[in-house]
Amino acid sequence: MEQINYKLEVFEGPMDLLLSLISKHKLDIYDIPIMELVEQYTDYVRKMQEADMEVASEFLEMAARLVYIKTVSLLPKSEEAEELKRELTGELLEYRDCQIMAGKLKDTANGFELYTKEPDEVEADMTYENFHEPFELLSAYQAAIGKQGRKLPPPVEAFAGIVQRKIVSVQSRISFILTSISGKGRRTFSSLIRASKSRSEMVATFLALLELIRDKKVVAAEDGDDMTIEIKRS
Repeated sequence: MEQINYKLEVFEGPMDLLLSLISKHKLDIYDIPIMELVEQYTDYVRKMQEADMEVASEFLEMAARLVYIKTVSLLPKSEEAEELKRELTGELLEYRDCQIMAGKLKDTANGFELYTKEPDEVEADMTYENFHEPFELLSAYQAAIGKQGRKLPPPVEAFAGIVQRKIVSVQSRISFILTSISGKGRRTFSSLIRASKSRSEMVATFLALLELIRDKKVVAAEDGDDMTIEIKRS
C-alpha cells in the first residue's frame, strides 16, 4: 500500500504554533482551556518528530511549560496554575499584536516605489606610478597567500571532540516512570524531574507523565500541606 505523506506547516516559533492552534480550533485566548491546548500542542510536536523534522529546543521547552501548567491545574484550588495561565495569555496577546503590526508595516512598505540613479561613468586611470623593490613585492605575495590559506575550512579532525546532543524518547521515560513506581509504590513529581540528567530528558519526562495521566495509568495527587505532587499508579 502506498504511504501517504502529509506536509506539516512550518512555524517561526512556539508562540506562532500556539496562536495557530487557538485560531484553528476556535479557542478563547482570554480563557485558554489548557487541557485541550496541551493535547493539541504536544500532538503537533510529536508529528514533527515523527516526520523527521528538526524540532528546535524552544518548541520542547514550551511543551514542558504547558505540561507543567496542566499538571499544576490538576491540584484543587491551584492559584499557581491560574497565574501561569495569565502569564501565557499575556505573552500570546503581545505576540499576536506584534504579528499584526508587522503585517501592517509590510503592507505599507509594499506601496512605495523605489527609484535609483544610474552610476556616473568615470574613466579610471590605470597608470601605476609607484616604485617597489623586488623584496616588497615578494612580501606582499606571501602575505596574500597566507590570508588565502586562513580562509580554508578547518580539517575534519578539529570536530572530533564535539559531542552530539542525545535526544531522549518519551517512551523510554514512560518505562522509567513505571519502573520507579513499581519499585517504590509512588514517586514525587520533583524527584522524577531531579532524576533527569539533561534538558532533553526533562522534557521527555514531562511528556511521558502527560501520556500516563491521560491514559489513566498513573494519577497525580497533592500530598499534605506542602504542595508536593505525588505520582502513583491509578
